[in-house]
Amino acid sequence: MLKMHDRCELCAGGVERAGEAWICSYECTYCTACARSHTDCPNCGGELVRRPKRTTGAAAIAGRLPARARRRLARDRR
Repeated sequence: MLKMHDRCELCAGGVERAGEAWICSYECTYCTACARSHTDCPNCGGELVRRPKRTTGAAAIAGRLPARARRRLARDRR
């Protein structure tokens, strides 16, 4: 699961969990202002992309059985 860091890696400014942020494939997190000044991640050189927003909370996710879990349970019963 994606870690939703709340601090920018460069300026240490706050990044709201539901707000706009930028990440690389190693989950280095940057605020919009710092991301605009770099085309790649300053830490690892990876591509910076807009961080996705979470649409549900952990309780809602836990309340449903993901398709991959259903497939695994069905496979294990064979």
